[in-house]
Amino acid sequence: MVLTYSPTDLVSPQEGLEGRRLHFYDKGNTIPLAAEGTWQVYRGIVQVSQFAANGDEILLGWAQASAFFGMSLTLGQLDTYQAKALSDVYLRWYTTAELENTPKLAQLVLGQTLKRLRQTETLLAIAGLKRVDERLQELLKLLAQEMGQPVTNGIRLSVRLTHQTLANAIGTTRVTITRLLGELQSQGRISFDSDRHLVLHANL
Repeated sequence: MVLTYSPTDLVSPQEGLEGRRLHFYDKGNTIPLAAEGTWQVYRGIVQVSQFAANGDEILLGWAQASAFFGMSLTLGQLDTYQAKALSDVYLRWYTTAELENTPKLAQLVLGQTLKRLRQTETLLAIAGLKRVDERLQELLKLLAQEMGQPVTNGIRLSVRLTHQTLANAIGTTRVTITRLLGELQSQGRISFDSDRHLVLHANL
């Protein structure tokens, strides 16, 4: 069930957005999209993807705190574009008119969109690698940059990603991802913490 509320302690006053309602989505929820308007992430991580004509999911990247995503920022079609909460997330909604008529907000959208573009280009470069093990290692390094948290023995990914999600990201099968992660773990290049979050070691 999707909850919406507007607690003042979750609004960033320095952005001049006091009182703007926050929308909460549980981990795993698909976030509703509309042709007009844009979401901004206040807290949490959202995965953005698109579905090809054959039904394959194409990963476009991740939106984290301050990032924007939505149909107004993509050339994709509403029925093929998807946003999914990888963690519990809080979002703000802006209408297209607000984006067009608020220069400070438009500048923020531009900066965040360019960052997302670089992320998507990196994913495309990874997808172009011939060997699937190289694609997985480069993807894990990108994930460490995007959502990694330093811990004693390496970099811990802040969200748990399924083997199928990783497989979709690099164009392979879930079985292959399971095998490759097992090999990396046996080599001491990755491990899992007590919450089953992936930890990347320095020798990855």
